[in-house]
Amino acid sequence: MKKIVTLGEIMLRLSTHIGERLSQTNHLTMHYGGGEANVGVSLSYFGYDVYFVSKVPGNPLGLGVKRHLQSHGVHVDYLLTGGDRLGTYYLEAGIGERSAKVTYDRKYSSFSELLAAELDFDEIFQGASLFHISGITPALSACLKEVALVALQKAKEHGVMTSFDCNYRASLWSHKEASEVFQTLLPYVDICFCGELDAIYLLGIEQAADTLTREEKLIVYYEKIKEMYPNIQYMSSTFRDVYSASSNTLQGTLYADGTLYVSKKHQIQPIVDRVGGGDAFAAGILYGLLETLSPQTTVSFATAASALKHTVHGDCNVFTVEEVFQFIENGSGKIAR
Repeated sequence: MKKIVTLGEIMLRLSTHIGERLSQTNHLTMHYGGGEANVGVSLSYFGYDVYFVSKVPGNPLGLGVKRHLQSHGVHVDYLLTGGDRLGTYYLEAGIGERSAKVTYDRKYSSFSELLAAELDFDEIFQGASLFHISGITPALSACLKEVALVALQKAKEHGVMTSFDCNYRASLWSHKEASEVFQTLLPYVDICFCGELDAIYLLGIEQAADTLTREEKLIVYYEKIKEMYPNIQYMSSTFRDVYSASSNTLQGTLYADGTLYVSKKHQIQPIVDRVGGGDAFAAGILYGLLETLSPQTTVSFATAASALKHTVHGDCNVFTVEEVFQFIENGSGKIAR
């Protein structure tokens, strides 16, 4: 069984019920989740030996995180305890033409104070096949910028395949700050999840001509990224058309060996919970690459996995490989509750 390592912050999500504003509600639903943790949970359901690296407070919420991960088969050997608080965020559920709204409360979290010296990366990456991290982690603090860089460098020293999801959050840092950090990280990345906006605003690539289709534009961006960072072997992203908070279409892409592979378009209506959809897609791409599936099969699998995630509550995708392939074989591009 292949060993997978993910590193990032896991938070407590407090969500309103549909039809209620955060300022008026008296009831909130709790879920644990975070980008890298969500990817880890998906890969655990896909049959891998997943280890999550993070830091949580030594209180009932930290214990809740540990039990959450263990309940999904994720190892917590490298889940450190310390600091004073678990990061939280509030999700005001969207409906119809009103989109969802997020309010963060994550400053001074235990994870934001994590130091590279606290982690034994030689032990963590021993026997590992893949390491996944996102751009959210270095955005959280100065010390986590070092953690992200050292982790990627150590992973490459151990011959581990590396995956990086740009996952830019404007509420955490500016384009300029993110761009400067990404330039230090990308030389150590094998698989990069990035889209058109990432290419333009974070990697400084000139905007492609409007006369091109969105697929053609993406090829232009990916070709230029490949020139800048020849170490990157795969790039991937999704096209999402939003008709309302509860009705989207989703299509995935994977760039490999100079070719852009595109999945079928999934119509998702109604959406139960969109949070974690991108993480489910990333995990699907990583599964296909780990199993050396064809690029077309890989992107089809990843997009189907993401579409299925939209049908369940919480941040985590809880579908197995067999269930995703069964969904693909059924040939339905429309997901209904």
